[in-house]
Amino acid sequence: MIEVTAPASKSISHRYLIAAALAGGTSTIHNVLDSRDTTCTREILSLAGAGFSPLADGSWEVRGTHGKLRGGKTDPLSCYVHESGTSCRLLTAVLASGRGNFRIHGAPRMHERPMGSLIEALRSLGCDISCEEKEGYAPLLLRTRGISADALSAQEHVGRHALTVSMDESSQYFSGLLLASPQADEMITLVLGGSHVVSWPYIGLTLQCMHDFGIKFLVETRENEEADWYAADWRNLSHVEPMCLRVKVQPCTYHAGNFQVEGDWSGASYLVAAGALGRQATRIRGVRTDSLQGDRALLDIIQAMGARITSSDSGITITPAPLHGVDVDMSQCPDLVPTIAVLAAFADGQTRISNVAHLRIKETDRIKAPATALRSIGVVVREREDGLIIDGLGSSARLNLQGMRFATSNDHRMAMSQALFALRANDVRAPEMFRLMDDPQVVSKSFPTFWKTFEVFSDD
Repeated sequence: MIEVTAPASKSISHRYLIAAALAGGTSTIHNVLDSRDTTCTREILSLAGAGFSPLADGSWEVRGTHGKLRGGKTDPLSCYVHESGTSCRLLTAVLASGRGNFRIHGAPRMHERPMGSLIEALRSLGCDISCEEKEGYAPLLLRTRGISADALSAQEHVGRHALTVSMDESSQYFSGLLLASPQADEMITLVLGGSHVVSWPYIGLTLQCMHDFGIKFLVETRENEEADWYAADWRNLSHVEPMCLRVKVQPCTYHAGNFQVEGDWSGASYLVAAGALGRQATRIRGVRTDSLQGDRALLDIIQAMGARITSSDSGITITPAPLHGVDVDMSQCPDLVPTIAVLAAFADGQTRISNVAHLRIKETDRIKAPATALRSIGVVVREREDGLIIDGLGSSARLNLQGMRFATSNDHRMAMSQALFALRANDVRAPEMFRLMDDPQVVSKSFPTFWKTFEVFSDD
């Protein structure tokens, strides 16, 4: 049996670093993911006044700012987010709750990813934001004296000090505002708006982080826009509709403490898929089957495709089995699309992936890029505006990859998902896939040790 360990959660690492930086006192965070994206978040928070000291085994001691992140008084503090959408969106909101001038900027692709709904929300909370090149996009200059509930105009259908935030493009807008809201002068009510909701489970992770750091909030839902609101257990919400959920956040300081980051289901997805495509059973350690991470849905999806999975205290075990196509709505776990697309390529029948139109504005177009990759190995793929239709090569299909070159599209998830081709290759072993990529080190964004970890499948 092959045994591997999942990386630490990138999403939770970002959130715990931010909460600890806002806290009153010193926190210790264990098992923080060491990646390019989390480094961006940590460095920006450090520039804004938080203190970070590395400890053993991937842990960090964080000296909080008591909710007083600081920018420049005259010249703006340079906040470079590289290509981290999570850093950009969460920190734009969180820095807005501080004081001073901040310049949010990144790599060229980051300046092509929309932020308009978040920018408008922060302006409603009293922040002065100017976009340097194109309205609704970074680079932007943020001038703030904190966020103010009194700056909000009353909205009759949701109540005083309420702000409606669209989730059409990204859940990170809502998460960023949630993390920032405890620094406001009065209670803020955030209403989930837009025409549809994407990546809802990431909101659950944000609420879990706030709860862990002692923030007081109330989550309410309703059946429809005409119905009454009632308190809901946010841990058990798997799906919500626009205008039917709101979160009331009380002014409060984050409480310092001792925290542990759980394993990352997004990063584990490539290891799980490798187990499903290979010849040996694979055990993945470090992930929780009761996690709030949306990408835990991977287990449900691949079981529906025919994979055999068992779980125990030591991890989850995947035993290879013939796969078949499925119809799957992936709106709540969009980061899994490149992985599921590869599994679909080696399944019997057709797979339909839907409701992920927002993937076109990720690091790359994550509908077009997986389609292009699969076509390069002979798979028939049709792109839809919101997903993919994939005609599988069959559960026993084998490939010849020597001489081929695979484009990572500057996207960590494309590199790691295409590495899985080696598990069905006649002439290339798993470690050799590194050499077939145009930019294999792009994995440093979320899983820096991926290629070393992937070597274990060389004996498959």
